[in-house]
Amino acid sequence: MKIGVFICYCGENIGRTVDCAAVAQTCASIPGVAVSVDYKYMCSDPGQNLIINAIREHRLDGVVVGSCSP
Repeated sequence: MKIGVFICYCGENIGRTVDCAAVAQTCASIPGVAVSVDYKYMCSDPGQNLIINAIREHRLDGVVVGSCSP
């Protein structure tokens, strides 16, 4: 299984209290995680494209997105 993990700062809403880079780095070491990244606004067009491109590039079976719910 190949999982992608995408951690969003949500500007400062999440990033103010969570070390998003550290979460992404820790998730990268979990067996089965093929890619783990953090991005300031995962809901933006560039953030969505980051997920889409990672799914294609790494042939991911599933994704986990840690973000707010706009």
